[in-house]
Amino acid sequence: MVSRSYTNLLDLASGDTPTFGRVGKRLPRVMTVAGIMSDLDDENTNSVNSDGPSSISQDRVIIVGNQLPLRTVRKSDGDGGWDFSWDEDSLLLQLKDGLGEDVEVIYIGCLRQEISPSEQDDVAQMLLENFRCVPAFLPPDLFTRFYHGFCKQQLWPLFHYMLPLSPDLGGRFDRSLWQAYVSVNKIFADKVMEVINPDEDYVWVHDYHLMVLPTFLRKRFNRVKLGFFLHSPFPSSEIYRTLPVRDEILRALLNSDLIGFHTFDYARHFLSCCSRMLGLAYQSKRGYIGLEYYGRTVSIKILPVGIHMGQLQSVMNLPETETRIIDLKNQFKGRTVLLGVDDMDIFKGISLKLLAMEQLLIQHPDWRGKVVLVQIANPARSRGKDVQEVQCETYSIVKRINETFGRRGYDPVILIDTPLQFYERIAYYIIADCCLVTAVRDGMNLIPYEYVICRQGNELVDKALQLDASVAKKSMLVISEFIGCSPSLSGAIRVNPWNIDAVAEAMDSALVVPESEKQLRHEKHHRYVSTHDVGYWAHSFLQDLERACGDHLRRRCWGIGFGLGFRVIALDPNFRKLSVDHIVSAYKRTKNRAILLDYDGTMMAPTTIDKTPSPEVIGFLSSLCKDPKNVVFLVSGRDKETLTKWFSSCEKLEIAAEHGYFMRPSHNGEWETCVSVADFDWKQTAEPVMRLYAETTDGSSIETKESAIVWHYQYADPDFGSCQAKELLDHLESVLANEPVSVKSGQHIVEVKPQGVSKGLVAERLLETMHRKGVLPDFVLCVGDDRSDEDMFEVIMGAMAGSSLSPVAEVFACTVGQKPSKAKYYLEDTLEIVRMLQGLAMASDQASRGSRTFHIE
Repeated sequence: MVSRSYTNLLDLASGDTPTFGRVGKRLPRVMTVAGIMSDLDDENTNSVNSDGPSSISQDRVIIVGNQLPLRTVRKSDGDGGWDFSWDEDSLLLQLKDGLGEDVEVIYIGCLRQEISPSEQDDVAQMLLENFRCVPAFLPPDLFTRFYHGFCKQQLWPLFHYMLPLSPDLGGRFDRSLWQAYVSVNKIFADKVMEVINPDEDYVWVHDYHLMVLPTFLRKRFNRVKLGFFLHSPFPSSEIYRTLPVRDEILRALLNSDLIGFHTFDYARHFLSCCSRMLGLAYQSKRGYIGLEYYGRTVSIKILPVGIHMGQLQSVMNLPETETRIIDLKNQFKGRTVLLGVDDMDIFKGISLKLLAMEQLLIQHPDWRGKVVLVQIANPARSRGKDVQEVQCETYSIVKRINETFGRRGYDPVILIDTPLQFYERIAYYIIADCCLVTAVRDGMNLIPYEYVICRQGNELVDKALQLDASVAKKSMLVISEFIGCSPSLSGAIRVNPWNIDAVAEAMDSALVVPESEKQLRHEKHHRYVSTHDVGYWAHSFLQDLERACGDHLRRRCWGIGFGLGFRVIALDPNFRKLSVDHIVSAYKRTKNRAILLDYDGTMMAPTTIDKTPSPEVIGFLSSLCKDPKNVVFLVSGRDKETLTKWFSSCEKLEIAAEHGYFMRPSHNGEWETCVSVADFDWKQTAEPVMRLYAETTDGSSIETKESAIVWHYQYADPDFGSCQAKELLDHLESVLANEPVSVKSGQHIVEVKPQGVSKGLVAERLLETMHRKGVLPDFVLCVGDDRSDEDMFEVIMGAMAGSSLSPVAEVFACTVGQKPSKAKYYLEDTLEIVRMLQGLAMASDQASRGSRTFHIE
């Protein structure tokens, strides 16, 4: 079934009468008052659950970017209309090569020209009909505060590692600009809603301009198939954490199914931010990186974008390209050409490149008169004082170099700061002996890729250069280590652009490399660039997006939270939240109850410093223990002395300490061991190793028990602590390989304990004891929060198929928080666990009072 909004738009665009919906209404325009943030929680944005697939057979992808891949020109004739054409340079248009001919693509974005309100409806209809484009019309003031304000003054500098330490260094955070950013993202969400078929369509959102859009889309359709790709760098957590709206943006991005980055560094920084600011850990399984977020797995994709091979080949075949190649070849005859192609902005490192060129001519005077640096400076995409300073510095350095080292007929540096046709740039690539990219920070930068393909050339280029087509081609690259394409170009000379002397030496090395070496490096680069083009990138991303969305229909979803804190909870159909009313009802109608409770992280929050149980918890446990129908077992990893002290007032409470190594069946009973251990000599090996890691990991500590040794790192740096835990686990497994112990990692711990000791053993003992007494439990409650409790869940769930439980037993295996577990139920946190215990305790108290009243009567 095609979505109603989409069908209406197509009908309206084609002039046909709609088959359903509001008849005769023209293409709607979203009216947003400039400067007013659209309501985040209005009644029309309630979550919509998609319960079944539609019957549409053709795949459709909705591509959302800040700008539509269109060129817009006002007509020269008298009617004042507009001419639109595809922008062949737009990445959003080029990526269609990887989608297949049978995939329909709809674009959503802004136009480069301002369209008057009176023309917007007609323009929107024409673009939808002729280009399958849906324009988002933004009021000029709102667009200025969104794009030139929040995007370019705050996000863009921060993502390129510029902190607003002063008003001149990036823009200080302005709440009104943030509200404009959110408002524009809301408008884009409304445009997506006009055309989306949520059951079938894939939505692909691009770049930092639309980072909160996933929240609005996920709020409308919980199961929307949504991918996001960031084309800029993602800064380290130390930089990103300075952003006042850091959590809002992270949570919005996590409403995507797949998040793409150009490099592992960018992805690593994002994952580190999620860990440090949201407490989320990532896992890598079979080559895929994923974050568990409220029951959903958010996949991480690492793949640099490629170039459009077809476009470059077609331009190289143009006759004007051949003519320009010949002209440039004659112009630079007898000289070696170094080429730089950069935007005129503060992060492209043009001045650093020029200073390196100056240093090259100083340190290697033999190159004077022989080498020329051609610097093509494209117009800046942003505006402001910093751009003017870059221009002034660039002109000044070029003038100084040419005055110092130039002579009649020779300028060491040629600066081209006027716009060039694409074929002219291609011609410069082809005649350049080496390409220099010295950006101090750049998300990707495709200049080296274009250079490599152009140096490979074709028949027409070989003719213009008078080259033998059978001779191997060659090229050299000197590139900054701070740009996204650097990891994929292993044959390039990588430099730190801030080290002027090192860049100058790299330029000299590139010029004197043997011809055979240049050919090998070129061949290596050409093989990679030609096979990892933009089509490959797009196909790979959408393939992973399809995989990431594969279980949407299998899971139950619902939305929680307000505003940008909205998120979707997605659960396996068999894993659901435990209803307190339901369990209390089952509790009241049963007579033989077995209750197993973990303590830390279950009845006591893990962030609490004082772990002593509250009087409230002691009271609930006492009420449960006094009920003659109950057998209550506290199963903890703590030592027996601490547990005895804390729970001495709960007279009938049975306790298992140190994960089941010690058990005490009654208040006055003796502690007994569940597993026979010959000796603990292995502690003499394990403890020094743990102490080494405790000394080198600030915030970590060692806990020594009678049966086990535990290394805690809850208060250590999250990344370093996790890294050290993995190292410690490997180290201990190696040195204790021949000892009768098990080494396990848990929530912020690494533990060594005797083999066979587990909480599952306690659950088995409890059920066996009740069975020997002729009691078959008809109510079992087992609650825990971490990996050690999974052993209990496994035993309890397995007992349902055996003879140790009543045939009509009510079994509640419940974990704390939503995560993969062998339990079938969950509660959100310790507060909900305590609230559930309170409900059970009140039921026991009521039953006890009722029993006493009956006896009195």
